[in-house]
Amino acid sequence: MTDLASLSWPELAERAAGSILAVPVGSTEQHGPHLPLATDTLLAGALAEGLAGCRPDVLVAPALPYGSSGEHAGFPGTLSIGREALELVVLELVRSADAFAGVVLVSGHGGNADPLDRAARTATAEGRSVLVWAPRAASLAGLGDRPPDGHAGWVETSILLDLAPGTVRSSRAEAGNPRPLAELAGELRTGGVAAVSPNGVLGDPAGAGPELGRACLEALLADLAATVAARFGEPR
Repeated sequence: MTDLASLSWPELAERAAGSILAVPVGSTEQHGPHLPLATDTLLAGALAEGLAGCRPDVLVAPALPYGSSGEHAGFPGTLSIGREALELVVLELVRSADAFAGVVLVSGHGGNADPLDRAARTATAEGRSVLVWAPRAASLAGLGDRPPDGHAGWVETSILLDLAPGTVRSSRAEAGNPRPLAELAGELRTGGVAAVSPNGVLGDPAGAGPELGRACLEALLADLAATVAARFGEPR
């Protein structure tokens, strides 16, 4: 059993010291008119569970469903705890996990990057073993007929069509701003997503499908597993 929440403390006492704790860190934020607010949390949770499926030394903690999502403010349903709060919450979570051999923070939301990195640096300086992982566009190279897009486009739509097809409102899917994130960075910093995309989509969900979503998930999981192996070694 790899679900931390379902175990009792004596069961954990027997295996924690030889286990890595995977903590999915997501967000509750808009994902266009067709994807659920839980998209990033679902992705992080699926990848953490996938990691446990290929490493018997991994236990999966309950997901943290709130992140730093200020750039999505203005879209109803977006709930953000901000950068400072996220950093502190994650740091305290890592500090409380000293029974484990290490902690992997599996992030499903790009806006969490800086707070998670700062929390990890502090925890590492305190002598703890912690790794932050997030999806990289390079992992998805060669998938689909165009480069990975930024938010609620073909990548995330395909993944949700595989993971949780009942949550996708396919009839409402529509293109948003197609410009690369690098070109939008300045406008996003000053005005948020609403300033560059009224429907909240950065990319285009056209062409998304569950088979493509499964391929994306497999590619991301392979990158996650390789990163964890490089940091913690192969499972015993």
